[in-house]
Amino acid sequence: MKKSLRQMLVVSSVVASTMGMSASASAALPFFGDDKKQEMPSLAPMLEEAMPAVVSISVEGTQTATQRVPEMFRYFFGGPQEQVQERPFRGLGSGVIIDADKGYVVTNNHVVDNADEITVKLSDGREFKAKKLGSDEQSDIALLKIEADDLAALPVSDSDSMRVGDYVVAIGNPFGLSQTVTSGIVSAMGRSGLNIGGYEDYIQTDAAINRGNSGGALVNLRGELVGINTAIFGPNGGNVGIGFAIPSNMMKNLVDQIAEFGEVRRGLLGITGSDVDAGIAKALGVSANRGAFVREVTPDSAAEKGGLKARDIITEVNGRALHSFREMAAKIASMGAGAEVELTIIRDGKEKTVDVVLDDAADSKVTAATIHPALEGATLVNGKDESGNDGVKVEEITPNTPAARIGLQPDDVIVGVNRQRVTKVVEFRDKLDDSGDDVLVLDIKRGKASLAVIIR
Repeated sequence: MKKSLRQMLVVSSVVASTMGMSASASAALPFFGDDKKQEMPSLAPMLEEAMPAVVSISVEGTQTATQRVPEMFRYFFGGPQEQVQERPFRGLGSGVIIDADKGYVVTNNHVVDNADEITVKLSDGREFKAKKLGSDEQSDIALLKIEADDLAALPVSDSDSMRVGDYVVAIGNPFGLSQTVTSGIVSAMGRSGLNIGGYEDYIQTDAAINRGNSGGALVNLRGELVGINTAIFGPNGGNVGIGFAIPSNMMKNLVDQIAEFGEVRRGLLGITGSDVDAGIAKALGVSANRGAFVREVTPDSAAEKGGLKARDIITEVNGRALHSFREMAAKIASMGAGAEVELTIIRDGKEKTVDVVLDDAADSKVTAATIHPALEGATLVNGKDESGNDGVKVEEITPNTPAARIGLQPDDVIVGVNRQRVTKVVEFRDKLDDSGDDVLVLDIKRGKASLAVIIR
């Protein structure tokens, strides 16, 4: 005799219960009896609150393209080897309002990068020109500001509390289709090594994410922001059930720095290392199979001052378990200079905690050759001139190198580039990156004297 539909549903409910399904899972997979008046379960009430905080972003700008001129053309007509062309572009993406009073909108850096004009369109149809307060290419986060009343903002949840299997909903504007919602689960946490960005600590989800979703919201079933949709894996740029979001905790750390300083001031621990694998665990005689292995501790760094040593295995950051060295690096970099961090480590087979205060990554020594070939042989740090003004100090010069030949000396302080003031290494690098000039004039303070050094 066949079982009735009601009997099968009851059996299914019992089986689900015995398998230990969570309350959220039960809510997302409900069962019905004969009561037709019972309200159908739906995510609609939550989405009605959350969706007005997700916006559409359109950008316009100009891209510079370099094209090599054919040799035959140059033979007859002369001219340069390369031709620079400027091409207008337009783009679409998504964003999330995280502060209604201040008009703060967070999105991906790649959505607004190089944009001359940014327009934010709300779910009610209103449009506003946005100002970019700052961005961070390495973590792919940007903070915008709009001047508008009656905004809705998403509450930000603790992304570290998310677990694999938790239900999530992605909201955005894929392919320019406004206010699109897809659902899924958290497929993995702490994803890194994907070569998507410089600092990777992603939430992986199977909620459908497509082009145009970038910068949109990943929310839990309470309508709280747990991530910023960022990237997908797909052979043709479409969804295949593998999407990635920047965790809300990481986003908030970065956005708070941008709001306060106009830039991200990365924290620096001062170690080198690798992932913990079975070989390392066996060699050290420990049972840990995940975490960050400390290979070297930089002298006078935050790590050394906090008591970290080579051969330590870092298993937790602020009480949250680590999966890899890259995940640890991403968490540290997003916390910001001066942040106090508790690290759980395994040393000589015993677990203990150490407290560190992160250095400013911008204050670390920089090999100047990474900034400009003509500066090869110089080591640069943030410093001050004789009058106490901030600048870029030449800490070391290797003899018979390009930096020595152009006239740089130890203790020189670079205070300007082509009449533009620079106060620290990161500004100096940006000025040289942005300059299209073949000749650069460095304003130097040498003791009480001022001089100019030319680099080509």
